[in-house]
Amino acid sequence: MSRRCQLTGKKANNAFAISHSHRRTKKLQHPNLQSKRIWWPQGNRWVKLRLSTKAIKTLEKKGIQAMAQEAGIDLNKF
Repeated sequence: MSRRCQLTGKKANNAFAISHSHRRTKKLQHPNLQSKRIWWPQGNRWVKLRLSTKAIKTLEKKGIQAMAQEAGIDLNKF
């Protein structure tokens, strides 16, 4: 499974780790992903998703059905 948020599509960002002497080495900044069980009222069941913490906050505001439609995800497959 890739390190990607299933609703927002967030993934790792390329960056530089800069030392005190200003030597730059490449690193990846990964999103803060959490496995979360969310109640889906329309399907009348629990759905397990791997979400970023930002997506979890947005999910509380918008709802799972609206976010899944925006992302183009069929929740019956999860």
